[in-house]
Amino acid sequence: MPKIVAIVGRPNVGKSTLYNRLIGERQAIIDNQSGVTRDRIYGACEWNGKQFTVIDTGGFVKGSDDVFEAAIRSQVEIAIEEAHVIVFMTDVTTGITDLDAEIADILRKTDKTVFLCVNKVDNSSRAMLANEFWGLGFDNTYFIAAISGSGSGDLLDAVTDALPPEDEEEEDDIPKISIIGQPNVGKSSLTNALLGKERNIVTDIAGTTRDAIHERFNKFDKDFYIIDTAGIRKKSKVHEDLEFYSVMRAIKAIEESDVCILMIDATQGITSQDLNLIKLVVKRKKGLVLAINKWDLIEKETNTARDMEAAVKEKIGIFNDIPVVFISATEKQRILKVIELALEVYTNRTQKIRTSLLNEVMQASIERYPPPAYRGRFLTIKYVTQLPTHYPSFAFFCNNPKYMKDSYKSYLENQLRKHFNFKGVPITIYFRDK
Repeated sequence: MPKIVAIVGRPNVGKSTLYNRLIGERQAIIDNQSGVTRDRIYGACEWNGKQFTVIDTGGFVKGSDDVFEAAIRSQVEIAIEEAHVIVFMTDVTTGITDLDAEIADILRKTDKTVFLCVNKVDNSSRAMLANEFWGLGFDNTYFIAAISGSGSGDLLDAVTDALPPEDEEEEDDIPKISIIGQPNVGKSSLTNALLGKERNIVTDIAGTTRDAIHERFNKFDKDFYIIDTAGIRKKSKVHEDLEFYSVMRAIKAIEESDVCILMIDATQGITSQDLNLIKLVVKRKKGLVLAINKWDLIEKETNTARDMEAAVKEKIGIFNDIPVVFISATEKQRILKVIELALEVYTNRTQKIRTSLLNEVMQASIERYPPPAYRGRFLTIKYVTQLPTHYPSFAFFCNNPKYMKDSYKSYLENQLRKHFNFKGVPITIYFRDK
């Protein structure tokens, strides 16, 4: 199962700063104005050989009449329920506030592992003041300075130790395909059209399915599981932010899938939320197909499929070797084409290339364009082999692996894509000493 770590706390305690440090990117907007983290921010992190997804929730404000603050509260409630580990952020410069105490009361009632994180402890006097936070009653309490990274290593060691062990992947030849995307892009319509039956997938009725459902599709000479993530469960006494909940579900679906079909609303175009999902799919080494839905609503005289595909791929920026198909789930236009592409991507992702063929092809490419020298050191690649992973990964054995440039790694990836079919699949390349 996917591992999720949620960072919760009241506004302006440094949640986004810690999040950015964990994922290694300046993705979250950081500002000292309460409630600036308006979007659902999530990214992949790896520490001590464990991979997990970090969720940066907005500020938690109890009893506020402000609609925006109420939405943040619901997001925190969802994150608390869905995460494996919770990092509760506080600020040493303000001491324990009433809101901190209220959040602590909620967190003490959960059976999840909670780490109390006292932020902005960047000198000895603040370290003394931070001892006050032991009064909140959490055994796992860490003093850190998120902006400089002080103490974050010890916190991450503890977090990864608390995560459940990696599940052994079952040897199953049946592909697992998930349909992900933002709310109202047509995930339910596509799932229902494929399964040939109406199901109340999206609903606010209490008791609707909570976990992802694996539906078997076995017709038209195709056999695979559809991981249905569109189901929304309404929790009693909590007004849930359905969009945020859908993000949590999408993260879990990505983890469980071999291939993800990301549905995009043709009338809206690709959004930042879509780009976040694409990044997560690529980081988790899953296959990817883009399904542009509601194509029947687009005026074809001014918008062509080729133009929109070019615009979408220009925004993606990670790798452009991704299949794109234009569909109408409600009209059942090209829905089987989506599945054909997803199964093709699954084949690409699981293919194994003979070492002799791999070296024959890649050595020719390396001879045409050798790796550039680094400070007078000549770099040579002896041979290449495909690693025994569940996704395409390759080891290039060379004399000075640490001097290989990212630009040359990109060249090798492009050559792999040129000579072998890896459409829709992220490729991982390692340089190893020989």
